[in-house]
Amino acid sequence: MRITQKLIGVSVLALMAGCSTLSSLNPFASKSKGNVPAPLVELKGTMAVRTAWKLDIGKAEDYVFAPALVNQSLVVAGADGAIARVDAASGKQLWRIKADTGLTAGVGTDGNMLVFGGAKGGVLAYDLEGKLLWKAQASSEVLSSPVIGEGVVVVRSVDNRIVGLDARTGEKRWTVQRVSPPLTLRNAPGMVVVGKEVIIAQPGGKLLSLNLATGAARWEVAVGEARGATELERVTDIGGTPVVIDQEVCAASYQGRVGCFDIATGAARWTKELSSDVGVTVDQRFVFAVDDKGAVSAFNREGGVSAWKNDKLSYRRLSTPVSYSRTVAVGDYQGFIHFLSREDGSFLARAATDGSAITAPPMVAGSNLIFQTQSGTVTAIAVE
Repeated sequence: MRITQKLIGVSVLALMAGCSTLSSLNPFASKSKGNVPAPLVELKGTMAVRTAWKLDIGKAEDYVFAPALVNQSLVVAGADGAIARVDAASGKQLWRIKADTGLTAGVGTDGNMLVFGGAKGGVLAYDLEGKLLWKAQASSEVLSSPVIGEGVVVVRSVDNRIVGLDARTGEKRWTVQRVSPPLTLRNAPGMVVVGKEVIIAQPGGKLLSLNLATGAARWEVAVGEARGATELERVTDIGGTPVVIDQEVCAASYQGRVGCFDIATGAARWTKELSSDVGVTVDQRFVFAVDDKGAVSAFNREGGVSAWKNDKLSYRRLSTPVSYSRTVAVGDYQGFIHFLSREDGSFLARAATDGSAITAPPMVAGSNLIFQTQSGTVTAIAVE
């Protein structure tokens, strides 16, 4: 079960408010009793991939840092406060700064500014040249990357308090408090801005849509529903960041379901049973999801019919998948990147990074795929 594999720091079980963290679980152990990671098989190399460039930004420690695309550049960050902006095509460093505090989340951007979670619930905003604009304070630790839209910075802290800050000043404009279940994943549930709304992945398996200007709820829907006799069995948090495409938002929950929902109302278009703590990626034809046993599955966007499933990477603690061209790529706990056919899930290629886990969601930047490891290596892979 995934809980025994990937939990303290990156995706951990934490008892909220007044309770203790289950610290006996090790997120970076290569295997747990009864769940041995699948060995890597030799590939015939039906597709060529190469490393376009690499950059060291510093360790992520117990946090998840995902690069952000700003025009033709990438902004990356590490736990020690390092922030850099690099050319997305070449990896050439444009600038690099050091925040005066450690970082816990990022990078959030709207293309005009950069926002990060800082130590002890701090929130830091910079301009695109790395100049500090303002600081603010959240009610508790920030693990989810902030998002920006309509002049509002949205920050979610681990006590499940969501605040809207004025993007110019950092002053608080609104606050929304949602009750969390007794036991949740200590992960980085994502948020996505859609027009004048923000859709937020919630503990307890829910998606919540809020108005950016006021924080008023537009709709709330359950992706996964708590089941079982114990609190452990009832954990059903959303994994990863919801993905918006056309008029749908798609997501997956731990011990719950994967599905797509109407962007305007939250009504389910389709759902399927699935347990995932890393989320989904979506393209015009498919929704791709990684389950808690390491299987990669593709579902047709129209109706959710299963298209294929590859279970040859079992218990390798895979990252969120990313779809690019004819491939679907995922990283694993040893820093390997696996390229599968988007049509049938067969293996096409494999690439290595620095040997440490890839937990951050990969991203597409031009013709490159970008992966950031826990040891802080940002790698651009070109698919040829």
